[in-house]
Amino acid sequence: MSYSPKLTSAFNNSRNRSSLISPQSGMCSLCEDGCDGSCEIGISAVLGARTVYPTTTGSNQVASEKDYPLDYSHFNINGRVFGAMGIDNPTADNVAIFNVNLESEYGNENKVKTKLPLILPALIKLNWRDYFAGAAMAGIPCVIGESAIDKDSNLVIEKGKVKKFEFLKEIKLEYDKYYRGYGQIILQCNYEDDMFGVPEYAIKEAGLEAIEFKFGQSAKGTQPVIKLKDYEEALKEFNKGYLIHPNPKDKKVKKAWEEGVCPNFYKYGRFPMWSEIYLRNRIIELKKLGLKNVYFKMAGYDKIDVKRVIEIASNLGVDMITFDGAGGGSGYSPCKMMNEWSYPTVILEKIVCDTLKELPKDAYKPAITMAGGFASEDQAYKALAIGDGNVTHIGFCRAAMAAAMVGKKQGEMSNEVFEDLPDLRSIYGKVANDFPPGAIGTFSYINKIAFGLKHFAALNRKFDLSHININDVIPLTSIAEKILFDEKY
Repeated sequence: MSYSPKLTSAFNNSRNRSSLISPQSGMCSLCEDGCDGSCEIGISAVLGARTVYPTTTGSNQVASEKDYPLDYSHFNINGRVFGAMGIDNPTADNVAIFNVNLESEYGNENKVKTKLPLILPALIKLNWRDYFAGAAMAGIPCVIGESAIDKDSNLVIEKGKVKKFEFLKEIKLEYDKYYRGYGQIILQCNYEDDMFGVPEYAIKEAGLEAIEFKFGQSAKGTQPVIKLKDYEEALKEFNKGYLIHPNPKDKKVKKAWEEGVCPNFYKYGRFPMWSEIYLRNRIIELKKLGLKNVYFKMAGYDKIDVKRVIEIASNLGVDMITFDGAGGGSGYSPCKMMNEWSYPTVILEKIVCDTLKELPKDAYKPAITMAGGFASEDQAYKALAIGDGNVTHIGFCRAAMAAAMVGKKQGEMSNEVFEDLPDLRSIYGKVANDFPPGAIGTFSYINKIAFGLKHFAALNRKFDLSHININDVIPLTSIAEKILFDEKY
């Protein structure tokens, strides 16, 4: 059998003409002359290189369509009927689901408290206002996506450095309005953000206290490529400091454009070239400006690279690393990389946990977030259990944004639909009645995940988050058993 999708995809609204498919290629087994070319091959025959990326990107999200041979469905959750852990003087009256404590804290020099072990990973698209606001209401951290400067039409860059980025202040305000002492808003910075001095601006001008350095891309693997409309746009982006291919400053390229024989122009993000020495000095520099917490973001790259990132984070006292596995995705990523690249999340988690165990006993261990395709509380509980104390948080990105969008849409039709609004009133008072419906939707979704987690924890007689461990899951397949019990994957 093939785990890969056939040449039918939401990435580009493609579809196979026939229901009879050649499994290895994904093509129709009978490919006829005269076909209108509705499959991926047919569309690429017209759109060419453009079809490397989703052609449907817009007011939507896109994610992996591959059916991986291992995911969290290969595990069930255990249960127990005796005793109770994490609760003082357990009795039949207080051993209750509502008394499960999901709060925790992380951080090296500056502690960050969370109401539950979730984080909303990096996004800056779609209904981002309610995504961030809902995170603050729920009391969990959230991350502003990389290249946020590209979203600011009034951005000013002078001599290669950001001088005006008012949009960032607007973003932070959406979180700060509802902040209640739990969680943190974090700005993700890729290599070019750092090059443009975005961290300095964020700290000094916008008042942010947390930066996430991004190692490569996540669903992408490589940096993004954006087609530009013409020579003038290419020259404009080049003058800002971006890499443009071909170089519009090249006289031969300009001449070719004028003669109508110039190839397409592409804006291309630089590959990160971080080193431990650079990051050490950079973090020291930014902390002098007021930076309090440092985060890393990493995908399922080679095991050696995963190990190196963990070691660097340990040496530098980084507060948290988010590892993003295959199976998720939300943004402008190459179609085949979303489907065919990186370790699936559960395998990546195993690699991360094995690496953490190899650190010296007295070594500092950063908090670890696993992300990549999470949408329900059972998946989150399994990942926390498999993490066996090493994984502290689970990233809900695409699903949380879906809740933000649906909440906004439902609220526009009726403001009487939100059944968890009383929970918000208990935190903020009656002013919660006027909160944005999309943010209420995000909060309600996270509230559902939290309540579901409490059920699974109580099922295992564990009334504090710290007691969840590897014994709380049951492998259903031989490869799942290997993940749990083999010393090293």
